[in-house]
Amino acid sequence: MPEDAQQVLFRTGREDDTLPGSIGEVILNRPKALNALNEPMCKTLHRLYDDWDASPDVRAILVKGAGGKAFCAGGDVKGMVQYILAGQHDKAISFFREEYTLNHRLGTLQTPHIALIDGIVMGGGAGISVHGAYRVATERTVFAMPECGIGLFPDVGASYFLPRLPGQLGTYLGLTGRRLKGVEVKEAQLATHYVASERLPALEEMLHSLDANSPEHIRCSLQSFEEAGELPGPSGLLDQMPAIDECFSFDSIQEIYAALGRRDDAWSKETLDTLNKSSKLSQSVVLRELREGAGKSLADCLRMEFRLVHECVTGRSDFVEGVRALLIDKTGKPQWNPASIEQVTPDMVSRFFEPLPPGEELQLEESDAEHSKGVNSKL
Repeated sequence: MPEDAQQVLFRTGREDDTLPGSIGEVILNRPKALNALNEPMCKTLHRLYDDWDASPDVRAILVKGAGGKAFCAGGDVKGMVQYILAGQHDKAISFFREEYTLNHRLGTLQTPHIALIDGIVMGGGAGISVHGAYRVATERTVFAMPECGIGLFPDVGASYFLPRLPGQLGTYLGLTGRRLKGVEVKEAQLATHYVASERLPALEEMLHSLDANSPEHIRCSLQSFEEAGELPGPSGLLDQMPAIDECFSFDSIQEIYAALGRRDDAWSKETLDTLNKSSKLSQSVVLRELREGAGKSLADCLRMEFRLVHECVTGRSDFVEGVRALLIDKTGKPQWNPASIEQVTPDMVSRFFEPLPPGEELQLEESDAEHSKGVNSKL
């Protein structure tokens, strides 16, 4: 199998393929880092997607992770903070620019993209799966957007896909970092299909053996394969939706805290405890991010997120402190600033959304069709 610096393995087709067209297959190959993304990996994936999307010989793209534990645990935020601490802000900004550009490229692919999200899928892992046509979860899938817990914000286009989940589920997931497991990921509409992990090799064989190139045929084949297996019963996630909608429908963090306090049940107490542990500044930024993202295209969401991450890297945020406490020193006790939600001012939040100097904004090409999709449609 050809490879690129061992971190991204790829090939088109198999030696025994006799059908017209082939599958472009990618393996994220940093298993010791749970396949976390770095800048060279983003550039390689972008180049592959450009080449394969332009090729009439590639009928679909299949992406999976190496090592059996993770599809992709996110971006290399520890490395980004090390750049910041060394005063190399431009290197951190460069990574996020490459990552967000890749997220947009995935969202505009014409070739069907199938991500086997077996294992951990967090942060940047969502950005290289959710924007594609199909995401196949297994009983081993663990999905989360845990950025508030490290003083960041759900990025990689999360301001596009989280508001388009049922009800206020996206707001709840974005603010709390709640982990979804197995069939919950499909119930939340973050996965399009569910297949037991032991059946994944058979699924791959089925995809390679398809004798039709149409996206509709691929969709129907995935659906038939899923239905031939055993789907678990309801997880109970959707039973929580009335409470989630009741508490997370507000446009201020203070009102969300108050609503959770009024419920005074086990779920609301656990949720409040989670919120109290994460960055209060991040929570306020995230709520505005998600509310604004509900009416934006994917490209506009990514442009907005690039402004937010620029402030996290070069301005005042809890990002460095969160990563230091949780991933570098591992004290588990970040000193958030501000320390309470009442101390977060509108000006602190607005600073993240301010336009960047000319030439520093994220440059993406957006079609009229994409803009319409972003405003009006669900995932």
